[in-house]
Amino acid sequence: MNIAVVILNWNGEALLERFLPSVTEHSEGASIYVVDNASTDGSVDFLKTHYPNIGIVVNESNGGFAKGYNDGLKHIEADIFCLLNSDVEVTPNWLEPIKKGFRDIPEASIVQPKILDLKQKDHFEYAGAAGGFIDMLGYPFCRGRIFQSIEKDEGQYNDTREVFWATGACMFIKSDVFRSLNGFDEDYFAHQEEIDLCWRAKNAGHKVFYVGESSVYHLGGSTLSNMNPKKTFLNFRNSLYSITKNLPRKRAFLIIFLRLLLDGIAALRFVFQLKFNHCFAILQAHFSFYANFGKMYRKREKANFILKYHVATSIVWSYFVHHIKNFNILVKD
Repeated sequence: MNIAVVILNWNGEALLERFLPSVTEHSEGASIYVVDNASTDGSVDFLKTHYPNIGIVVNESNGGFAKGYNDGLKHIEADIFCLLNSDVEVTPNWLEPIKKGFRDIPEASIVQPKILDLKQKDHFEYAGAAGGFIDMLGYPFCRGRIFQSIEKDEGQYNDTREVFWATGACMFIKSDVFRSLNGFDEDYFAHQEEIDLCWRAKNAGHKVFYVGESSVYHLGGSTLSNMNPKKTFLNFRNSLYSITKNLPRKRAFLIIFLRLLLDGIAALRFVFQLKFNHCFAILQAHFSFYANFGKMYRKREKANFILKYHVATSIVWSYFVHHIKNFNILVKD
């Protein structure tokens, strides 16, 4: 099983200097590549000088996470692509449980390890935690992370199990599956494109798994922090994109209507918190969604619309009304 660890970089020389040592030390048997998104800093020269054995693919422009990986992976051959953020510190033997997962579960097409917080190593990290899920209204959340509530890692998620989506911070995907799905949707630019990819994969009959025996530490917020209005814009808009593309028509229209109402409530909440830029970002997200609705709707033609896998509850209601902040309380396996 040939694994290519592929790191997308844009002006991240400092991150490469900090995090590449763990990747090169602990990724025995894997090929390592950096896909550079037209950086204007010294990233490429740094790689050529200090890591001559790492493959470098230089994209012509910065097309964001989605296009960056789509363009870069065209030049890389492997059985399994590991899409790894440039701000991830890997651990000894992190690849072996993943390989075992692919060997033992033939239907697994996408796999993620446990994602822990580099700044607080005994806690899960926001972007992925112990595997992604989605609720009845299309809101994503994780085992170990519901909205801003992060659980401490006490071994409660050391299992291997099917999940709905895998984090883009560290996603392993079979190369033939990635290519059969035409990669990420480049209209997302960044944020939640991994959820859309996993959703499309599930609609095509593939499965996504979490392997808790493998763990990595994610710094997080290196590109856009959770407090950046641009990230608010992308998350709200792209979530509506995914619902439009991946649910049966009648259900999609109902969920979109409900989500627009709830987005309005979220915008008001930002106003009360005096976060006016985030309120404006939600309005921009809606206008962008309306402008691109026809384009997203036409992408539905390739989907089979599998309804299962979502959690039949509302995490908004559970979290903000019932104050449930722990996955094992919210979801009873």
